[in-house]
Amino acid sequence: MTPQLELASLGRVHFIGIGGVGMSAVARIMVARGVAVSGSDAKDLPVMQDLAAAGARIAVGYAAENLGDAQTVVAGSAIRADNPELAAARAAGLPVLHRSEALAATMANDRVVTVAGTHGKSTTTSMVAVLLKEAGLDPSFAIGANVPALGVNAAHGASDIFVAEADESDGSFLNYRPLIAVVTNVEADHLDHYGTAEAVYASFDKFVGLLPGNGALLACADDDGARALAGRTAARGTTRVLTYGTTDDADIRLHDGGPGDVWVSDGAERYRLDLQVPGRHNALNAAAAFAVAVELGVDAAAAAAALGHFTGASRRFEFKGEGRGIRVYDDYAHHPTEVRAALSAARSVAGGNKVHVLFQPHLFSRTREFAREFAEALNTADTALVLDIYPAREDPIPGVTSTLITEYLTAGSLVAAGEDAVAAVLAVAGPGDIVLTVGAGDVTAYGPRIVESLGG
Repeated sequence: MTPQLELASLGRVHFIGIGGVGMSAVARIMVARGVAVSGSDAKDLPVMQDLAAAGARIAVGYAAENLGDAQTVVAGSAIRADNPELAAARAAGLPVLHRSEALAATMANDRVVTVAGTHGKSTTTSMVAVLLKEAGLDPSFAIGANVPALGVNAAHGASDIFVAEADESDGSFLNYRPLIAVVTNVEADHLDHYGTAEAVYASFDKFVGLLPGNGALLACADDDGARALAGRTAARGTTRVLTYGTTDDADIRLHDGGPGDVWVSDGAERYRLDLQVPGRHNALNAAAAFAVAVELGVDAAAAAAALGHFTGASRRFEFKGEGRGIRVYDDYAHHPTEVRAALSAARSVAGGNKVHVLFQPHLFSRTREFAREFAEALNTADTALVLDIYPAREDPIPGVTSTLITEYLTAGSLVAAGEDAVAAVLAVAGPGDIVLTVGAGDVTAYGPRIVESLGG
């Protein structure tokens, strides 16, 4: 765990891989806070043009001279060791920071709200930011997805509140120093980094151990892992612990009777939530955002009303279009629990019609660990079509293919990428049905293709 840096100590900052959603978020806020920022990426991405317009010096392609007079370098997680800019930075003895370290320095003097958890981080962080903005607090925020209601995924606000998504996948959330920490859930995932489920749980214990005595942990009582974390934290007595959820003993009680019948209670009053996003998981995320706002002094009724302005985050049950009466959505879900939640949301939107999912497993290691669980989640759809594994950062593992999932499907099959996948979806979907593309890889490109083929 790196000691927390101050923003002023970084000097001129160069970002290698500045076009990435997380990297551009930090760069955008640094520019707004008066830091001299430069950056490069392999491709000329739209966000790079935005950063250049804001005052950053941007280069397309990697070259050692792009470093210029940088005093600190931030390297994206996908940057290879032989990248010429990274090699030049190390040869010059410049400090090279992980994105999380740069973000931690950016928000070192703020009241920090972090949202951690195996699932739901981006949506919940987005809800908190939208709610606080609607309530007039104007927070700074950095989110791992674009948010339509905010227009961007990161911004410098006028208040001293900073809302950030805290990623546990590589342990980098331990670089933050939150005042309020939301934990949506704790499950075994990212075992390629952690090795064991016990190591995952231990990392969350370390994370909440960073909270100060005047801070607060807000944990989901409906999730066994988060509930256990709350219990262990309360037993240590080092910070306040509040829970939210549908359980009778939750401090912030959620009632979810479906659309039009959702409310939260702080123990004294009930407040109706008119949510524009479906699913129990989103109702729980909203309860977490409500709890954060109340902790920060927002009037409870105003907080509940503000949640009605949240319209979703990019790739979180995102509507892509419609044709022939068939609605197409896309979701980033890449863990069995997330897949099940996305399909539950689709079912609530479909009414009595069918739900068809096109799923792309993400990572060989995750497929190996959770093949049966993925199949059980996919079996809640009427039809499940599965693409080959998206490898991302991993090399193939012998014997690990998507058939580890499809062999357990009751109404599904393996499909080839491209037009075969589109045709397979069109063959099963009918008027009124929902089609959902799911996964963290390039499956997201299929939504628009399916809509186009439907004539939408």
